[in-house]
Amino acid sequence: MSTTPTFQDVFGSRPEVYARAPGRVNLLGEHTDYNDGFVLPCAIPQSTRVAMRRNGGGATRVHAAAYGRTVEFAPGTDAAEDEGNPFALYVSGTLIEAAQEGLQVPALDIFVVSDVPIGVGLSSSAALEVAVLRALRELLEAQEQLDDVRIAQVAQRAEVEHAGVRCGIMDQMASSLADTRSALFLDTRTLRRQLVALPEGSSVLVMDSGVARSLATSGYNQRRAECEAAAAALGVPALRDVEYLSAVEQLADETLRKRARHVVSENQRVLSAAAGCDAAGFGTLMNASHASLRDDYEVSVPEVDRLVDLLQRQPAVWGARMTGAGWGGAVVALCHQDAAEDVARAVLREYAAGGGKGRALVPELAQDANSGG
Repeated sequence: MSTTPTFQDVFGSRPEVYARAPGRVNLLGEHTDYNDGFVLPCAIPQSTRVAMRRNGGGATRVHAAAYGRTVEFAPGTDAAEDEGNPFALYVSGTLIEAAQEGLQVPALDIFVVSDVPIGVGLSSSAALEVAVLRALRELLEAQEQLDDVRIAQVAQRAEVEHAGVRCGIMDQMASSLADTRSALFLDTRTLRRQLVALPEGSSVLVMDSGVARSLATSGYNQRRAECEAAAAALGVPALRDVEYLSAVEQLADETLRKRARHVVSENQRVLSAAAGCDAAGFGTLMNASHASLRDDYEVSVPEVDRLVDLLQRQPAVWGARMTGAGWGGAVVALCHQDAAEDVARAVLREYAAGGGKGRALVPELAQDANSGG
């Protein structure tokens, strides 16, 4: 059996610093961040870990254990776009944006290990960006230039400007500031934030539907354009500025009306949860969120709807919804404390019986349970 190499195996000496950053799951507030709205993510146990040192040479070298490849690029330049090393572009962009903050970024050796699931909506890219910036902050003793909020802002800029993903700031803020027992209530316009304890007696369950998010990029950009059109028709800077659902009903275009209805109602759900509610109330908000994403925002798929329905039928589950951009990917549920594993096993069996190929992500289960066997 092959073993994962270490930093020393790849680069021949020990690193100077280590850092890590978690992935995240969004509990409420889907597709609201790019509408200047409110979100409520929390961190997941899985994280990306980075080891780093100055190498004294003319090129930065990045090795990602998941890909088994080392990529080189000159400091201050983007890594070459290559399907075989998609991680490198995120790293090079992050380093370039850190230099824009005034940091003197030398040639580096960087070793990346991650157990954040990729491609299911749990922000593996944000975890990588934040972990790299945390390591760089320690290496360069740049705590004043890069506080936790600034790290999130630099990481977001890297993803937008270098990876070409028009993301909001939720993912990076969650990776930089959230933890696994609290949700991060965030106003994405002002960055006003506070940690909100998860409802007493609850735990979070995250499951992968097994459906790849093949339409996420094109659909995501289309939804952004529709929201911008709806805001313009309502005469507001962003849909965040619409307080009442009655205003949305004035929109003549049915598609824009549905998109705006989701964003306005989703913001209201986040505000209700952040104000404080018990687990049953929180679960009701999650269920309503999924219905809105399915019917008004139209970003769910039948397999995800089925998985959510199976979860919602479980007595130990208060609520469940899709999470992430949509068109496949993950779902999240709020369960009775310590019931998540039992719920996951029961739901996976039913899902597999109908032809589904899901797996539990949080908490992780043994392979036989994950396969529905």
